[in-house]
Amino acid sequence: MTDASNAAPKYPAPSTVSEQAKQWLAIQLPAGVYPPREDTAAWSALVEQTNSYLLSHYVAASADLPVTLEDRTIGDVPVYVATPTAPHEQSRQQSGVVYFDVHGGALLFGGGQVCRAGTAMSAASIGVQVWGVDYRIPPLHPYPAGLNDTVAAYRALLEVHHPSRIVVAGSSAGGNLAAALMLRAKNEGLPLPAALILNTPEIDLTESGDTFQTLKEVDNVLSSLKEVNEMYADGADLTDPYLSPIFGDLSGFPPTFLQSGTRDLFLSNTVRMHRKLLAAGVEAELHVFEAMPHGGFGAASPESQELIAAQRAFIAKHLDALS
Repeated sequence: MTDASNAAPKYPAPSTVSEQAKQWLAIQLPAGVYPPREDTAAWSALVEQTNSYLLSHYVAASADLPVTLEDRTIGDVPVYVATPTAPHEQSRQQSGVVYFDVHGGALLFGGGQVCRAGTAMSAASIGVQVWGVDYRIPPLHPYPAGLNDTVAAYRALLEVHHPSRIVVAGSSAGGNLAAALMLRAKNEGLPLPAALILNTPEIDLTESGDTFQTLKEVDNVLSSLKEVNEMYADGADLTDPYLSPIFGDLSGFPPTFLQSGTRDLFLSNTVRMHRKLLAAGVEAELHVFEAMPHGGFGAASPESQELIAAQRAFIAKHLDALS
């Protein structure tokens, strides 16, 4: 991954967002350039390069957070368990609530130490214990390896926590796996969690929604991931619900919180998922933020703080232990 461009943005920030948001919108990340599908070494090098870039930002953001971190292995799946240590969070910890976090990263990036740091950041933000799943990734481990790891970690969590005290969450690619986990859990007879959080979820790998066209030059963070999606799927049909959960049977899903922005390439994903959940009789909240691109405006922005507050309120509504 190369650094962001200093060129003037094609679409200036509106006056309706915070100063932090305006600064974020002035950044222009380059469109992804991917190796030939059969070049495993090049894909692995890209993963390493991108994770190094991400870690350089995550290390500063996760430094000195009021959490403890424990590294566990469930079967062969690394899981990072982060627990808040701030005194005002103790009552929440004692409630036994666990936030099962599936990291994002285009189903390719964000593993290892990036996942570990992100787990700590999530625990400090949400204020409860977080399990971060470091699932296997392509090119060495394409679908269904990552989903299998996510299911295995969730099964292990169910052995030590009641489902009524579990929140499953995923952002972007993590939203894909979190939603696919719900489908697998239903089909395998596992109890579902009390709530589901899907932040700008990548739930349609066919990229068939409207905003993949209308926002393809507007989102300053994300461009099409079709090449990555095909490499991840490893020949499987992209419309398979375990690859693109929006094509699955969503009946029986837990209450779901969905987030996107008006500049987010995945806005169609999120809006369509919301409508399909409602049609299936699932309680679902949709939160769309002004001018927000994929992934938000950074943790320091007022918009991000508003999003966190909305998520905590949603969690509190469905897990009275957080009230």
